[in-house]
Amino acid sequence: MELSGARALVVGASGVLGSGIARALVERGATVSVAGRDAGRLAPVAQACGTEPLVLDLVDTDACREVVGAAAAAMGGLDLLVVATGVAGFGPATDADPAVVEELFAVNTLGPMALVRAAAGRFEDGGTVAVLSAILAELPTNQMAEYSATKAALSTWLTVLRRENRRAFTVLDVRPPHLDTGLAERSLAGEPPKLPAPLPGQVVVDTVVEALASGATEVVWDAGAKELVAR
Repeated sequence: MELSGARALVVGASGVLGSGIARALVERGATVSVAGRDAGRLAPVAQACGTEPLVLDLVDTDACREVVGAAAAAMGGLDLLVVATGVAGFGPATDADPAVVEELFAVNTLGPMALVRAAAGRFEDGGTVAVLSAILAELPTNQMAEYSATKAALSTWLTVLRRENRRAFTVLDVRPPHLDTGLAERSLAGEPPKLPAPLPGQVVVDTVVEALASGATEVVWDAGAKELVAR
């Protein structure tokens, strides 16, 4: 897609990846609205993007729909939705707290779905949705059963969404490996198992922006080449 002049909403812009993507889109000439859960961390990103911050909790699917509407109204339309949100949870599958499992699915799966549904109806002439799932969608990991399941469910949904809407809009599924964003240290429950060396979050930001510009439908980790690739 042409990023210059595009009207984009980045949800999760109070986080490392979302804020980086929002700033990079502005540098490419896009008009960007930003939304996130942490109002304090979101404020400077909104200022840098020249917009008002939109605060929401993805657990509230009505709020997801309202934020998309507010961003589209502020920008006079919507061409791009980026969802860079997520929470982690760790521990044996049989020990999982039902409340934690419910929040994992609400934030990692149901919230992004609600955002995409709201955005899809606002694309006037094509459009793009870019959603960060994770490598866990392909490689479910011990001590991360529920976390893996939320990402696998989201990635599967995006695959079907792409097939159903291949003539209407582009769907980009971003499945990065473990990153240096600190997500594992902010988990809802448990301690992370031994993880591989983290990939710098800036690599994801750069790859996602290039993937958007090229019209790619996936960003994945190439284990052989040990690099993140768009295809």
